[in-house]
Amino acid sequence: MDTTHTVNPSITVTQPRDVERLIAGQATSDGAGVKLTRVLTQPLQRRLDPFLMLDAFGTDNPDDYIGGFPDHPHRGFETVTYMIAGRMRHRDSAGHEGLLQNGGVQWMTAGRGVIHSELPEQEEGRMEGFQLWLNLPARDKMTAPWYRDIQSADIPEFRTNEGVTVRVIAGASHGVNGAVQREATQPLYLDLHLPDGARFDQVLPPQHNAFVYVYRGELAVGEAVVPAQRMAILKNQVDRDGVTLRAHGATKALLIAGQPLNEPIAQYGPFVMNRQEEIFQAVEDFKAGRFA
Repeated sequence: MDTTHTVNPSITVTQPRDVERLIAGQATSDGAGVKLTRVLTQPLQRRLDPFLMLDAFGTDNPDDYIGGFPDHPHRGFETVTYMIAGRMRHRDSAGHEGLLQNGGVQWMTAGRGVIHSELPEQEEGRMEGFQLWLNLPARDKMTAPWYRDIQSADIPEFRTNEGVTVRVIAGASHGVNGAVQREATQPLYLDLHLPDGARFDQVLPPQHNAFVYVYRGELAVGEAVVPAQRMAILKNQVDRDGVTLRAHGATKALLIAGQPLNEPIAQYGPFVMNRQEEIFQAVEDFKAGRFA
């Protein structure tokens, strides 16, 4: 279905947030040797609550991705995988299966426990995308696993009068509701495609933690310049009503924000709970086969 239309934003940001700092991701590998950049690392989890991790991956070399991510467990949070280019098959122990393709999103709630695999369905060509980990509140950590496969055509899009194309994966922007909504964390997840010189305003609640990741081109955020492959953490300022972005050249960026849970975070690899005792239980449950 055609989900793209043009809007003339009636709400502009009058007091935009500033950039607190820029972050360069850490090169690493995960799964069966998949090369990626960990942009949001564990030391930033409390600062960017409710977000736990952001990985960016992009390569034309099949050796960097062909091993994929064989069976592995998760408990206590949600994974949001957004594919820019390539094909990856998801299967999990709750019986869900889906094919992630160009422009599509897979949203998985691990809840009380799931074992899943993410394996490439290509042997050549480019694979590029992002995986975001979104925390669950304590009351929902042991919920039943849930999964949704969102095709590119089903992600709402709009175009501003300055020519900015906005893909609304989660939350809402300029009156357009995204593909997914979450009450507790209220995530906003936008993929922005800005032509040279274009401005984009997004209203944000001042208490929400927010960041911008530029994956093509360059953005000006207030006085700060954010180059490609950099994340800009936005300051939490009680008198500010959102963020204003200006493109230096054709630019693509993710704008992500959410309501912090303000709960303890206990993490051991693929398990994220509130207390160490819950982590010990997760490991024991996984070893005993209770995830499957």
